[in-house]
Amino acid sequence: MQSRKSGRRRFLEDSAALAGIALGATSLADGQTGSSSDPTLARLKAVHAYGERSHFVDAIRIGNNGLDKPPAGVPRDLGMRSPLQDVVGIITPASLHYMINHNYEPPDIDPQKHRLMIHGMVDRPMIYTVEDLKRLPSVTRVHFVECRANGVPQRKVRTLPNATPQVTHGLSSCSVWTGVPLSLLLRSSGVKKGATWIVAEGADELLHSKSIPLDKAMDDCLVVYGQNGEPVRPEQGYPLRLLVPGYQGINNVKWLRRIKVVDKPYMFKMESDDYAEIRPDGKSRWFDSQMGPNSVIIRPSGGQRLPGRGFYAIHGLAWSGGGSIKRVEVTTDGGKTWKDAEIQQPVHRKAYTAFTFDWDWNGEETLLKSRSTDETGDVQPSVAEYAKIWSLPPGYLESGQGGFTGNFCVIQPWKVKRDGSVENALFS
Repeated sequence: MQSRKSGRRRFLEDSAALAGIALGATSLADGQTGSSSDPTLARLKAVHAYGERSHFVDAIRIGNNGLDKPPAGVPRDLGMRSPLQDVVGIITPASLHYMINHNYEPPDIDPQKHRLMIHGMVDRPMIYTVEDLKRLPSVTRVHFVECRANGVPQRKVRTLPNATPQVTHGLSSCSVWTGVPLSLLLRSSGVKKGATWIVAEGADELLHSKSIPLDKAMDDCLVVYGQNGEPVRPEQGYPLRLLVPGYQGINNVKWLRRIKVVDKPYMFKMESDDYAEIRPDGKSRWFDSQMGPNSVIIRPSGGQRLPGRGFYAIHGLAWSGGGSIKRVEVTTDGGKTWKDAEIQQPVHRKAYTAFTFDWDWNGEETLLKSRSTDETGDVQPSVAEYAKIWSLPPGYLESGQGGFTGNFCVIQPWKVKRDGSVENALFS
Protein backbone atom coordinates (compact mmCIF):
# COMPACT_ATOMS: atom_id res chain seq x y z
CA MET A 1 0.00 0.00 0.00
CA GLN A 2 2.74 2.43 0.98
CA SER A 3 4.59 1.88 -2.33
CA ARG A 4 1.39 2.50 -4.30
CA LYS A 5 0.78 5.74 -2.40
CA SER A 6 4.32 6.86 -3.06
CA GLY A 7 3.94 6.10 -6.75
CA ARG A 8 0.62 7.91 -6.88
CA ARG A 9 2.11 10.87 -5.03
CA ARG A 10 5.02 11.00 -7.44
CA PHE A 11 2.63 10.87 -10.39
CA LEU A 12 0.53 13.76 -9.00
CA GLU A 13 3.60 15.81 -8.19
CA ASP A 14 5.03 15.28 -11.67
CA SER A 15 1.69 16.14 -13.28
CA ALA A 16 1.36 19.32 -11.22
CA ALA A 17 4.88 20.38 -12.11
CA LEU A 18 4.24 19.67 -15.79
CA ALA A 19 0.99 21.64 -15.75
CA GLY A 20 2.68 24.56 -14.01
CA ILE A 21 5.42 24.83 -16.60
CA ALA A 22 3.27 24.07 -19.62
CA LEU A 23 0.65 26.65 -18.63
CA GLY A 24 3.15 29.23 -17.40
CA ALA A 25 1.84 29.28 -13.80
CA THR A 26 2.71 32.54 -12.11
CA SER A 27 3.97 30.82 -8.97
CA LEU A 28 6.67 29.06 -10.95
CA ALA A 29 7.37 32.07 -13.12
CA ASP A 30 7.75 34.26 -10.07
CA GLY A 31 9.91 31.71 -8.29
CA GLN A 32 7.41 31.32 -5.47
CA THR A 33 7.21 27.53 -5.57
CA GLY A 34 9.49 24.68 -6.44
CA SER A 35 13.14 24.30 -5.73
CA SER A 36 16.05 24.87 -8.06
CA SER A 37 17.41 21.55 -6.83
CA ASP A 38 14.21 19.67 -7.70
CA PRO A 39 15.27 17.21 -10.45
CA THR A 40 11.74 17.02 -11.86
CA LEU A 41 11.51 20.78 -12.36
CA ALA A 42 15.01 20.92 -13.79
CA ARG A 43 14.19 18.19 -16.32
CA LEU A 44 10.90 19.74 -17.37
CA LYS A 45 12.40 23.21 -17.62
CA ALA A 46 15.12 21.90 -19.90
CA VAL A 47 12.49 20.31 -22.16
CA HIS A 48 9.85 23.04 -22.21
CA ALA A 49 11.50 26.38 -21.51
CA TYR A 50 12.69 26.93 -25.09
CA GLY A 51 10.92 24.19 -27.00
CA GLU A 52 11.96 21.10 -28.92
CA ARG A 53 10.76 19.55 -32.14
CA SER A 54 9.31 16.05 -32.17
CA HIS A 55 11.87 13.27 -31.94
CA PHE A 56 10.25 11.85 -35.08
CA VAL A 57 11.56 14.84 -37.07
CA ASP A 58 15.18 14.37 -38.09
CA ALA A 59 15.92 17.05 -40.71
CA ILE A 60 19.39 18.53 -40.15
CA ARG A 61 21.97 20.60 -41.99
CA ILE A 62 24.88 18.85 -43.63
CA GLY A 63 28.43 20.04 -44.27
CA ASN A 64 30.63 22.10 -41.97
CA ASN A 65 31.40 25.69 -41.16
CA GLY A 66 33.46 26.29 -44.29
CA LEU A 67 36.59 25.19 -42.44
CA ASP A 68 39.84 24.58 -44.30
CA LYS A 69 40.71 21.98 -41.68
CA PRO A 70 37.47 20.37 -40.47
CA PRO A 71 37.43 17.73 -37.70
CA ALA A 72 38.74 14.25 -38.50
CA GLY A 73 36.33 12.29 -40.67
CA VAL A 74 34.44 15.40 -41.83
CA PRO A 75 35.00 16.36 -45.48
CA ARG A 76 35.73 19.99 -46.24
CA ASP A 77 32.65 21.85 -47.42
CA LEU A 78 31.65 25.41 -48.20
CA GLY A 79 29.26 25.54 -45.27
CA MET A 80 26.22 23.99 -43.61
CA ARG A 81 23.49 23.24 -46.15
CA SER A 82 19.79 23.63 -45.45
CA PRO A 83 17.52 20.59 -46.02
CA LEU A 84 15.19 22.28 -48.53
CA GLN A 85 13.34 19.04 -49.23
CA ASP A 86 12.23 18.84 -45.58
CA VAL A 87 11.32 22.47 -44.89
CA VAL A 88 7.58 23.19 -44.76
CA GLY A 89 6.45 26.40 -46.45
CA ILE A 90 8.73 29.29 -47.45
CA ILE A 91 10.35 30.07 -44.08
CA THR A 92 13.50 28.21 -43.08
CA PRO A 93 13.75 27.58 -39.31
CA ALA A 94 16.67 29.48 -37.83
CA SER A 95 18.18 26.19 -36.67
CA LEU A 96 18.20 24.93 -40.28
CA HIS A 97 19.22 28.16 -42.03
CA TYR A 98 22.32 27.61 -44.13
CA MET A 99 25.59 28.86 -42.67
CA ILE A 100 28.91 29.93 -44.16
CA ASN A 101 31.48 31.66 -41.98
CA HIS A 102 34.59 31.42 -44.17
CA ASN A 103 36.89 29.48 -41.88
CA TYR A 104 36.12 31.03 -38.50
CA GLU A 105 33.73 30.31 -35.67
CA PRO A 106 31.05 32.84 -34.65
CA PRO A 107 32.34 35.34 -32.08
CA ASP A 108 30.72 35.42 -28.64
CA ILE A 109 29.49 39.02 -28.45
CA ASP A 110 27.92 40.67 -25.42
CA PRO A 111 25.09 42.83 -26.86
CA GLN A 112 25.50 45.30 -23.99
CA LYS A 113 29.04 46.04 -25.14
CA HIS A 114 28.51 45.88 -28.90
CA ARG A 115 28.47 49.10 -30.93
CA LEU A 116 27.65 50.06 -34.52
CA MET A 117 29.58 53.05 -35.87
CA ILE A 118 28.51 55.01 -38.95
CA HIS A 119 31.18 57.39 -40.22
CA GLY A 120 33.14 58.48 -43.30
CA MET A 121 31.48 60.89 -45.74
CA VAL A 122 28.73 61.94 -43.36
CA ASP A 123 27.88 65.16 -41.56
CA ARG A 124 27.24 63.49 -38.21
CA PRO A 125 29.21 60.33 -37.36
CA MET A 126 27.15 58.18 -35.03
CA ILE A 127 27.73 55.28 -32.63
CA TYR A 128 24.70 53.12 -31.76
CA THR A 129 24.18 50.53 -29.06
CA VAL A 130 21.90 47.60 -29.81
CA GLU A 131 19.28 49.15 -27.53
CA ASP A 132 19.58 52.45 -29.40
CA LEU A 133 18.69 50.65 -32.63
CA LYS A 134 15.73 48.90 -31.02
CA ARG A 135 14.31 52.30 -30.03
CA LEU A 136 14.15 53.35 -33.68
CA PRO A 137 11.33 52.54 -36.14
CA SER A 138 11.70 48.96 -37.36
CA VAL A 139 10.39 46.89 -40.24
CA THR A 140 9.80 43.17 -40.66
CA ARG A 141 10.30 41.63 -44.08
CA VAL A 142 10.71 38.18 -45.64
CA HIS A 143 13.88 37.71 -47.68
CA PHE A 144 16.08 34.88 -48.90
CA VAL A 145 19.85 34.78 -48.45
CA GLU A 146 21.91 32.75 -50.92
CA CYS A 147 25.58 31.99 -51.36
CA ARG A 148 27.05 32.89 -54.74
CA ALA A 149 28.40 29.33 -54.96
CA ASN A 150 25.01 27.67 -54.38
CA GLY A 151 24.72 24.69 -56.72
CA VAL A 152 28.00 25.19 -58.60
CA PRO A 153 28.94 22.14 -60.69
CA GLN A 154 32.65 22.34 -59.80
CA ARG A 155 31.85 20.33 -56.67
CA LYS A 156 31.48 16.70 -57.79
CA VAL A 157 28.78 15.93 -55.23
CA ARG A 158 26.54 18.47 -57.01
CA THR A 159 26.29 16.31 -60.14
CA LEU A 160 25.94 12.87 -58.53
CA PRO A 161 22.67 11.00 -59.23
CA ASN A 162 21.87 10.72 -55.51
CA ALA A 163 22.14 14.47 -54.88
CA THR A 164 19.15 15.92 -53.01
CA PRO A 165 17.86 19.53 -53.07
CA GLN A 166 19.93 20.02 -49.92
CA VAL A 167 23.06 19.21 -51.92
CA THR A 168 22.05 21.03 -55.11
CA HIS A 169 20.48 24.19 -53.62
CA GLY A 170 21.04 24.03 -49.84
CA LEU A 171 23.27 27.10 -49.60
CA SER A 172 20.15 29.26 -49.59
CA SER A 173 17.44 29.90 -47.02
CA CYS A 174 14.58 32.30 -46.36
CA SER A 175 13.66 34.02 -43.09
CA VAL A 176 11.51 36.71 -41.53
CA TRP A 177 13.95 39.52 -40.68
CA THR A 178 13.36 42.42 -38.30
CA GLY A 179 15.51 45.52 -38.03
CA VAL A 180 16.11 49.16 -38.87
CA PRO A 181 16.25 50.39 -42.48
CA LEU A 182 19.83 51.32 -43.26
CA SER A 183 18.53 54.33 -45.16
CA LEU A 184 17.16 55.75 -41.90
CA LEU A 185 20.56 55.53 -40.24
CA LEU A 186 22.39 57.00 -43.21
CA ARG A 187 19.95 59.90 -43.54
CA SER A 188 20.26 60.57 -39.81
CA SER A 189 24.02 60.91 -40.25
CA GLY A 190 23.67 63.06 -43.38
CA VAL A 191 25.41 61.55 -46.41
CA LYS A 192 27.76 64.03 -48.06
CA LYS A 193 27.73 64.88 -51.74
CA GLY A 194 30.03 62.66 -53.78
CA ALA A 195 29.47 59.52 -51.69
CA THR A 196 28.66 56.49 -53.86
CA TRP A 197 29.52 53.40 -51.78
CA ILE A 198 29.47 52.09 -48.24
CA VAL A 199 31.91 49.70 -46.61
CA ALA A 200 30.39 47.31 -44.04
CA GLU A 201 32.65 45.58 -41.51
CA GLY A 202 31.97 42.68 -39.16
CA ALA A 203 33.36 41.92 -35.71
CA ASP A 204 34.52 38.42 -36.60
CA GLU A 205 38.10 37.24 -36.29
CA LEU A 206 39.02 38.32 -39.83
CA LEU A 207 36.99 41.56 -39.79
CA HIS A 208 35.13 40.56 -42.96
CA SER A 209 34.36 43.70 -44.97
CA LYS A 210 32.32 44.34 -48.10
CA SER A 211 31.80 47.30 -50.44
CA ILE A 212 28.15 47.92 -51.38
CA PRO A 213 26.75 50.61 -53.72
CA LEU A 214 25.16 53.50 -51.85
CA ASP A 215 22.06 53.28 -54.05
CA LYS A 216 21.49 49.73 -52.80
CA ALA A 217 22.16 50.74 -49.19
CA MET A 218 19.52 53.48 -49.46
CA ASP A 219 17.03 51.20 -51.21
CA ASP A 220 16.14 48.12 -49.15
CA CYS A 221 19.07 47.18 -46.89
CA LEU A 222 18.37 46.51 -43.21
CA VAL A 223 20.40 46.39 -40.02
CA VAL A 224 18.69 43.37 -38.49
CA TYR A 225 18.59 42.10 -34.94
CA GLY A 226 15.69 39.64 -35.32
CA GLN A 227 15.18 36.46 -37.33
CA ASN A 228 12.00 34.38 -37.33
CA GLY A 229 10.70 35.99 -34.17
CA GLU A 230 13.83 35.69 -32.04
CA PRO A 231 17.19 37.44 -31.81
CA VAL A 232 19.48 36.65 -34.72
CA ARG A 233 21.50 33.58 -33.74
CA PRO A 234 25.28 33.80 -33.23
CA GLU A 235 26.00 31.85 -36.43
CA GLN A 236 23.79 34.32 -38.33
CA GLY A 237 25.42 37.45 -36.93
CA TYR A 238 24.18 38.09 -33.37
CA PRO A 239 23.59 40.75 -32.23
CA LEU A 240 23.51 42.73 -35.53
CA ARG A 241 23.66 41.71 -39.15
CA LEU A 242 23.48 43.66 -42.40
CA LEU A 243 20.81 42.31 -44.73
CA VAL A 244 21.24 43.13 -48.43
CA PRO A 245 18.15 41.63 -50.10
CA GLY A 246 18.72 39.84 -53.39
CA TYR A 247 22.52 40.23 -53.34
CA GLN A 248 25.07 37.46 -52.94
CA GLY A 249 25.29 36.18 -49.39
CA ILE A 250 28.80 37.56 -48.92
CA ASN A 251 27.30 41.10 -48.83
CA ASN A 252 25.19 40.31 -45.76
CA VAL A 253 27.91 41.16 -43.24
CA LYS A 254 27.45 39.38 -39.91
CA TRP A 255 28.30 40.76 -36.44
CA LEU A 256 28.03 44.20 -38.02
CA ARG A 257 30.08 46.82 -36.18
CA ARG A 258 30.99 49.54 -38.69
CA ILE A 259 29.60 51.23 -41.80
CA LYS A 260 31.80 53.74 -43.58
CA VAL A 261 30.39 55.97 -46.31
CA VAL A 262 32.93 56.36 -49.12
CA ASP A 263 33.29 57.48 -52.74
CA LYS A 264 34.59 54.23 -54.24
CA PRO A 265 34.68 50.48 -53.53
CA TYR A 266 37.60 49.42 -51.37
CA MET A 267 38.44 46.28 -53.39
CA PHE A 268 38.87 43.89 -50.48
CA LYS A 269 40.13 40.36 -51.08
CA MET A 270 36.59 39.01 -51.41
CA GLU A 271 35.94 41.60 -54.13
CA SER A 272 39.16 41.67 -56.14
CA ASP A 273 40.05 37.98 -55.90
CA ASP A 274 37.63 35.40 -54.54
CA TYR A 275 34.46 37.01 -55.91
CA ALA A 276 35.69 38.31 -59.25
CA GLU A 277 34.12 36.10 -61.93
CA ILE A 278 37.00 35.21 -64.24
CA ARG A 279 35.82 33.64 -67.48
CA PRO A 280 37.85 31.20 -69.59
CA ASP A 281 38.52 33.99 -72.11
CA GLY A 282 40.34 36.00 -69.43
CA LYS A 283 37.62 38.60 -68.97
CA SER A 284 35.87 38.98 -65.63
CA ARG A 285 32.91 40.60 -63.91
CA TRP A 286 33.32 42.46 -60.64
CA PHE A 287 30.50 43.25 -58.23
CA ASP A 288 28.10 40.97 -60.07
CA SER A 289 26.08 40.87 -56.87
CA GLN A 290 22.41 40.37 -57.76
CA MET A 291 21.20 36.78 -57.72
CA GLY A 292 19.27 35.66 -60.81
CA PRO A 293 15.86 33.97 -60.99
CA ASN A 294 16.00 30.43 -59.61
CA SER A 295 13.69 27.56 -58.71
CA VAL A 296 13.82 23.94 -57.63
CA ILE A 297 11.28 21.18 -57.29
CA ILE A 298 11.61 19.79 -53.77
CA ARG A 299 8.95 17.04 -53.98
CA PRO A 300 9.45 14.74 -55.79
CA SER A 301 13.20 15.26 -55.97
CA GLY A 302 16.54 13.52 -55.68
CA GLY A 303 16.72 10.79 -53.07
CA GLN A 304 12.94 10.30 -52.93
CA ARG A 305 10.81 7.47 -54.30
CA LEU A 306 7.27 7.49 -55.66
CA PRO A 307 5.23 4.51 -54.40
CA GLY A 308 3.50 3.99 -57.74
CA ARG A 309 1.81 5.60 -60.72
CA GLY A 310 -1.03 8.04 -60.11
CA PHE A 311 -1.64 11.58 -58.90
CA TYR A 312 1.10 13.67 -57.31
CA ALA A 313 1.22 17.34 -56.37
CA ILE A 314 4.61 18.65 -57.40
CA HIS A 315 5.95 21.14 -54.84
CA GLY A 316 8.76 23.63 -55.32
CA LEU A 317 10.36 26.93 -54.38
CA ALA A 318 11.26 29.90 -56.59
CA TRP A 319 13.17 33.10 -55.81
CA SER A 320 15.04 35.95 -57.47
CA GLY A 321 17.28 38.84 -56.45
CA GLY A 322 15.48 40.93 -59.06
CA GLY A 323 12.21 41.11 -57.12
CA SER A 324 9.06 39.03 -56.79
CA ILE A 325 8.32 35.86 -58.71
CA LYS A 326 5.66 36.43 -61.36
CA ARG A 327 5.57 33.04 -63.09
CA VAL A 328 6.73 29.47 -62.61
CA GLU A 329 6.49 26.86 -65.36
CA VAL A 330 6.82 23.11 -64.94
CA THR A 331 7.54 20.38 -67.46
CA THR A 332 6.84 16.72 -66.74
CA ASP A 333 8.05 15.42 -70.11
CA GLY A 334 11.65 16.60 -70.12
CA GLY A 335 10.97 19.99 -71.67
CA LYS A 336 8.75 19.08 -74.60
CA THR A 337 5.89 21.04 -73.08
CA TRP A 338 5.82 23.65 -70.32
CA LYS A 339 2.74 24.60 -68.29
CA ASP A 340 2.13 27.23 -65.65
CA ALA A 341 2.34 26.10 -62.06
CA GLU A 342 0.11 27.54 -59.34
CA ILE A 343 1.95 30.21 -57.34
CA GLN A 344 0.97 30.10 -53.69
CA GLN A 345 0.41 33.15 -51.54
CA PRO A 346 2.00 35.08 -49.97
CA VAL A 347 4.43 36.34 -52.59
CA HIS A 348 7.19 38.59 -51.24
CA ARG A 349 9.89 40.45 -53.12
CA LYS A 350 13.31 38.77 -53.02
CA ALA A 351 11.96 35.86 -51.03
CA TYR A 352 11.05 32.21 -51.47
CA THR A 353 7.78 31.70 -53.31
CA ALA A 354 6.08 28.32 -53.13
CA PHE A 355 4.50 26.72 -56.20
CA THR A 356 2.54 23.54 -56.93
CA PHE A 357 1.65 21.61 -60.05
CA ASP A 358 -0.82 18.72 -60.45
CA TRP A 359 0.70 15.68 -62.16
CA ASP A 360 -0.59 12.23 -63.08
CA TRP A 361 2.38 9.93 -63.43
CA ASN A 362 1.89 7.11 -65.95
CA GLY A 363 4.74 5.03 -64.57
CA GLU A 364 7.15 5.81 -67.41
CA GLU A 365 10.61 7.34 -67.00
CA THR A 366 10.59 11.10 -67.38
CA LEU A 367 12.27 14.36 -66.39
CA LEU A 368 10.72 16.98 -64.10
CA LYS A 369 11.88 20.59 -64.33
CA SER A 370 10.79 24.06 -63.25
CA ARG A 371 11.74 27.54 -64.39
CA SER A 372 10.87 30.90 -62.86
CA THR A 373 10.33 34.41 -64.18
CA ASP A 374 10.69 37.46 -61.94
CA GLU A 375 9.01 40.86 -62.04
CA THR A 376 11.72 42.30 -64.29
CA GLY A 377 11.03 39.66 -66.94
CA ASP A 378 14.26 37.70 -66.33
CA VAL A 379 13.78 33.98 -66.93
CA GLN A 380 15.71 31.19 -65.24
CA PRO A 381 18.14 29.84 -67.86
CA SER A 382 18.93 26.35 -69.07
CA VAL A 383 22.54 25.15 -68.87
CA ALA A 384 23.08 26.10 -72.53
CA GLU A 385 21.54 29.56 -72.04
CA TYR A 386 23.59 30.15 -68.91
CA ALA A 387 26.82 29.22 -70.72
CA LYS A 388 25.94 31.66 -73.50
CA ILE A 389 25.28 34.48 -71.00
CA TRP A 390 28.75 34.01 -69.51
CA SER A 391 30.52 33.31 -72.84
CA LEU A 392 31.59 29.84 -71.69
CA PRO A 393 32.81 27.34 -74.29
CA PRO A 394 30.74 24.18 -75.00
CA GLY A 395 31.19 21.50 -72.33
CA TYR A 396 32.96 23.84 -69.91
CA LEU A 397 30.39 23.54 -67.13
CA GLU A 398 29.91 19.80 -67.65
CA SER A 399 33.64 19.20 -67.29
CA GLY A 400 33.68 20.68 -63.79
CA GLN A 401 36.93 22.49 -64.58
CA GLY A 402 38.03 25.93 -63.48
CA GLY A 403 36.97 28.06 -60.56
CA PHE A 404 34.07 29.85 -62.25
CA THR A 405 31.14 30.00 -59.82
CA GLY A 406 28.97 32.82 -61.09
CA ASN A 407 25.45 32.64 -59.64
CA PHE A 408 24.65 29.17 -61.01
CA CYS A 409 20.85 29.48 -61.27
CA VAL A 410 20.17 26.98 -64.08
CA ILE A 411 17.05 24.86 -64.50
CA GLN A 412 17.30 21.77 -62.28
CA PRO A 413 16.12 18.44 -63.79
CA TRP A 414 15.02 15.41 -61.72
CA LYS A 415 14.78 12.02 -63.42
CA VAL A 416 11.85 9.84 -62.32
CA LYS A 417 12.66 6.21 -63.10
CA ARG A 418 10.18 3.41 -63.69
CA ASP A 419 10.71 2.02 -60.20
CA GLY A 420 9.67 5.39 -58.75
CA SER A 421 13.15 6.44 -57.64
CA VAL A 422 14.13 10.04 -58.34
CA GLU A 423 17.64 11.08 -59.32
CA ASN A 424 19.57 14.28 -59.97
CA ALA A 425 19.81 14.65 -63.76
CA LEU A 426 21.99 17.73 -64.16
CA PHE A 427 24.15 17.25 -67.28
CA SER A 428 22.74 13.73 -67.87
